[in-house]
Amino acid sequence: MTAIALFALPTPALADTHFDNVEGISIHRDGSVDRFAGMVVDEEGRIVQLLDFGDRPEGEVDYYEDMQGRVVIPGLIDSHAHVMSLGLSKLTLDLSQTKSLEEAQALVAEYSARFPNRPWLVGRGWNQEIWGLGRFPTAAELDAVTDRPIVLERVDGHAVWANSAALRAAGITARTPDPEGGRIVRLAGSREPSGVLVDNAMALVNAQVPPPRPEDRDLAFHEAQQEFFSHGVTAVADMGTAIEDWMTFRRAGDTGRLQLRVMSYAASVPEMLLIGGTGPTTWLYEDRLRLNGVKLWLDGALGSRGAVLKEDYHDDVGNRGLQVINGTQLRNLMSRAAMDGFQVAIHAIGDGANAEALAAIDQLSADFTGDRRWRIEHAQIVDPVDIPLFSQHGIIASMQPVHQTSDRLMAEARLGPDRLAGAYAWRSIAATGAPLAFGSDAPVEAADALEGLAVAISRTDANGEPLGGWRPEEAVSRETALAAYTAGGAYAGFAEGRFGSLAVGERADFLVLDDDPLILNADMLRDVNILQTWIAGRRVWQAEEAE
Repeated sequence: MTAIALFALPTPALADTHFDNVEGISIHRDGSVDRFAGMVVDEEGRIVQLLDFGDRPEGEVDYYEDMQGRVVIPGLIDSHAHVMSLGLSKLTLDLSQTKSLEEAQALVAEYSARFPNRPWLVGRGWNQEIWGLGRFPTAAELDAVTDRPIVLERVDGHAVWANSAALRAAGITARTPDPEGGRIVRLAGSREPSGVLVDNAMALVNAQVPPPRPEDRDLAFHEAQQEFFSHGVTAVADMGTAIEDWMTFRRAGDTGRLQLRVMSYAASVPEMLLIGGTGPTTWLYEDRLRLNGVKLWLDGALGSRGAVLKEDYHDDVGNRGLQVINGTQLRNLMSRAAMDGFQVAIHAIGDGANAEALAAIDQLSADFTGDRRWRIEHAQIVDPVDIPLFSQHGIIASMQPVHQTSDRLMAEARLGPDRLAGAYAWRSIAATGAPLAFGSDAPVEAADALEGLAVAISRTDANGEPLGGWRPEEAVSRETALAAYTAGGAYAGFAEGRFGSLAVGERADFLVLDDDPLILNADMLRDVNILQTWIAGRRVWQAEEAE
């Protein structure tokens, strides 16, 4: 379905608008559903009445919208994404659809020819697993197509691929040691750098890349907003907000261009303190921006074998991953954030990292009481013996369903057949009473929340594979999945009561669909069309066919 952005700026505020003739769905965190036939939204974009069939609004209304019997659900919340990385990916080289090394090389050559005056070339999205390469790509394979410095981020953001010119600019040689929490991949049988840098080693070359200009960032943010709106996403938890990102959000807010709701988690404790000072910020721009806390990066990813495992990688004996920070550093950073009331979100993918994160939360919860809402981001591989620990201290499992379908074969190779019981274990974690919040990790995956819903209820990919679902016992119900993409996401970001469930007093962030997602199977859900996206009672996106 083709689509267009309606306006560069929001439409004028509506005053006391009656949205009538809808098949409305309001959902609570526990998955319980209320249905309604209309709603009244005030001039501040808040819902003041929900109406059953046949009810009339109390008092006068200024505007009337006939929704023609279409399905209305809460705006979807992406609880883990990288907003500016998504936007910037729209402005740089995209390798995410390449199926082979040769195809990637051809795109690099074309991109280099198209931009002959750029001193550095940048891009992202490569995946040696999809290429069937059986190894990482090399600098020499980039040297064959361009002699300008080029740095390409792996699809998961945990490795970069650089050519020889970029390695020289960074001063990386055979004598360069691996930084703590990082790895310089070497050519077989030597100390010579191969061209791939993993986790903390990425900074060695990334520091040499000229940063985007403010106007580039503003354009990238516009692109990111439109991408989210086209997928029905009205609010995002931005994981790893740099100070430059925060100022981009603020410029958009100051000039009326901030429509997306952004729950921000700083990229480091220093940036957290620079932005928030003595604690989380207030909600800004009519509930569109808030710094909640900080994201702490504990381990790497499975694709680059940086996720910290309790036992060796099945396909790389002797390797248990990379600790980006160690347990002591993790606890020190958590304590610094918690002492001023900042929320802590911990990136943990491997079962070793998840065990460390759970233990740290348990230890610190004795000193930092109250409503902390500790978050573990990804929680992809968890030792089954550790799953019950998610029920302690209100730990939020912030997970990305589409990772399961993207990573399935790789996870089997990395872990082997006997260590998959706690892999992408949504239902088991939810059964402990731990709150779920679902997201995409965009641009690692597409910002497609409906695809995430389909995966969550089926454990199958867009091609319906594997038949019957991969470890189907971990699928969740439609109601649980929708709650994790709406009210659960709001709760995870301290936004409940402001948006997320379509209730009186909340902002009127909603989608207009052509079918009811709560009565469809996964294949049918993938065919649902988003007709309109509304934020605070204002339409911000519309499909061409819906005009």
